[in-house]
Amino acid sequence: MNQDHEVVWRNCLNIIKDNVNRQSFKTWFEPIKPIALDANVLTIQVPSLFFYEWLEEHYVNLLKKTIKKELGNDAKLEYNIVVENSSGNKKPYTINMPGHPVKNDNQGVNIPMDISGSIKNPFVIPGIKKVSIDSQLNPNYTFETLIEGECNKLARSAGLAVAKKPGGTSFNPLMVYGGVGLGKTHLVQAIGNSIKQDFKSKVVLYVQSEKFANQFIESIKSNSVNDFINFYQLIDVLIVDDIQFLAGKERTQDIFFHIFNHLHQNGRQIILTSDRSPRDITGVEERLLSRFKWGLSADLQNPDFETRIAILENKMYLDGIELPKEVREYIAYNITSNVRELEGALISLLAHASINKKPVDLISAKEILKNFINNVSKELTIDHIQNLVCEYFDMPLELLKSKTRKREIVQARQISMFLAKKFTKTSLANIGKFFGGRDHSTVIHACQTVSNLMDTDTMFKDHVEEIQKKISINYN
Repeated sequence: MNQDHEVVWRNCLNIIKDNVNRQSFKTWFEPIKPIALDANVLTIQVPSLFFYEWLEEHYVNLLKKTIKKELGNDAKLEYNIVVENSSGNKKPYTINMPGHPVKNDNQGVNIPMDISGSIKNPFVIPGIKKVSIDSQLNPNYTFETLIEGECNKLARSAGLAVAKKPGGTSFNPLMVYGGVGLGKTHLVQAIGNSIKQDFKSKVVLYVQSEKFANQFIESIKSNSVNDFINFYQLIDVLIVDDIQFLAGKERTQDIFFHIFNHLHQNGRQIILTSDRSPRDITGVEERLLSRFKWGLSADLQNPDFETRIAILENKMYLDGIELPKEVREYIAYNITSNVRELEGALISLLAHASINKKPVDLISAKEILKNFINNVSKELTIDHIQNLVCEYFDMPLELLKSKTRKREIVQARQISMFLAKKFTKTSLANIGKFFGGRDHSTVIHACQTVSNLMDTDTMFKDHVEEIQKKISINYN
């Protein structure tokens, strides 16, 4: 039966929408236009070469599986790419590119997946060689691409130690825990990739705990629990992501307990991640939790401002793109929760720049990222000013409010009062209360001192203007 290309693409989008997050769907799939369906070849138009390359790098398997589901196993995908014409005022033109073939995921003991992610056959053929076991690791997750900061120093250092001597350190198991998007999966997969590179004979396997549980359920249904256990006992380095999802699954916990014991007793390395520390995990048997505590539990914190800037700049370097300093600072100041959101904001900027064919400035960045920034129109308070000044001069807030007369502290305090008077509607008396209960005359003196120094001291003026710039970036 003949099908219309728009109907086919609409059906594809319904499937894709269930397999990517909302922001990614809006950024990467909504701009696509279906333009032709010839036999089993669907042609879609994308707004730029960058767009095409991103889809092929990150979503090629999803696209191909979706289209095959709609058009059959012989279905193919072609791209019609809009290319900007650099010659004068000539209109853009288009080029056609074939989609890349989907990689064969069914070699060795790779776990075949259908489009919804359900497992069909997770087990090896009896007698299969260990070397053919696929690690399920993402090769892009390496230590080189994992920026070090105070937020992850302990966990990263422990990870490096494990990578150099898997199963031979006191960090066994290594438990990495922290909130969503802080880099747990990146870190543990970086360990796995490093071990694979340096220890060719070792078998490394990364598995999410939910997938592990689903495989166990399938093994019960197919009466192959022993195959399941034997397979996992082959592994030299087992990485289990989001171990907290074993909560409440008593039989799965029991099987994992025996696999854990076997691996640990035989000097194999176990690496786990969780969204909370072992002592805060509920619904997991105490005998398992006690084993999680045998090695090292290292937490990941929210990255500080400097680390966020470094993460953005590293991502820009790897992608070969540039953004103005004020745009980078705007992102880093306003997205503080996790690394994933930082990178998501950067990707959205790149996509819009590609579609609109113009560079991103601060004004356009604020508009593009308004859905990422929960507090774009947040009110500026004296607390915010004090924190910005303390961050700029790298001093604790307590010193700013103290009675110390050290010159550098006094100047920072005076700048804070000056900015509080300039940018808030707070009375002089109330401003003084925020700085250790000082009176309004002290605030007046501070403001006059700052004005005089800005007229006579160039370096001092630069400091004040730089802080004011940060205020204007973060508060409209």
